[in-house]
Amino acid sequence: MSTLAVTTPSRRVGGATAAAVFIGRSVRHSLRNVEALTMAIVLPVMLMLLFTFVFGGAIDSQGDYVDYVVPGIILLCAGFGASSTAVDVAEDMSNGIVDRFRTMPLRAGGVVTGHVVASLLRNLLATGVVIGVALAVGFRPTANLLEWLGALAMVALFILAITWLYAAIGIAAANPTAASGYGFALLFVPYLSSAFVPTDTMPSWLQWIAQNQPITPIIETIRAFLFGRDPGSDLWWALGWCTLIIVGAYVWAAWLFRRKAGRR
Repeated sequence: MSTLAVTTPSRRVGGATAAAVFIGRSVRHSLRNVEALTMAIVLPVMLMLLFTFVFGGAIDSQGDYVDYVVPGIILLCAGFGASSTAVDVAEDMSNGIVDRFRTMPLRAGGVVTGHVVASLLRNLLATGVVIGVALAVGFRPTANLLEWLGALAMVALFILAITWLYAAIGIAAANPTAASGYGFALLFVPYLSSAFVPTDTMPSWLQWIAQNQPITPIIETIRAFLFGRDPGSDLWWALGWCTLIIVGAYVWAAWLFRRKAGRR
């Protein structure tokens, strides 16, 4: 008499456990990619030194330009570091690893969350280094502890927002090269804001764009916190823009992932 082998399906891993696994995976990849981590720190520092010591004298002859430009450099640093998320996600979507994850008893979509959280941690570290260098070259904020926490919270929220956007771009892109190109284009957005010069110094047709895009209220909020000023309505605009980007990018990323990788 023959017997039938009965197999029981493996128990599905919980969402929190799966997220922790993918976050650990992405963090390990970040630590191993020393060159990318180094460039995410070195390039913004070089730009800050360039703007401070080469262009700063022409923009502000009093030597206070470093205090103005550092908040913009912080966001540029965050954007540059987060842009690698698009490439990392695109690589996972194109090399077959996501299909492998879908055969396991876990939520494959957690791979995107892992990249986002790892990018947040990586870019907060890079931001700390940039602020340290800024202090060494003359940056003198007047914020108290609570205001520092407010500024850092705003930076973290922006990093989370821009990273989710890059993650969605990585899923949408046909390959890592395309993802890199799309991500690079977004890096020009801070230049069309109050990051490096006041918007009222721009041509009138450009002022409207600079004043009504997401980066300007975010930068002005960080700038206000760092120098002990009331951010006023800029804070609410900054929070609103970041929330809109996070929700929109998350929904877009989830829809694209289900479409391209399939629902497990």
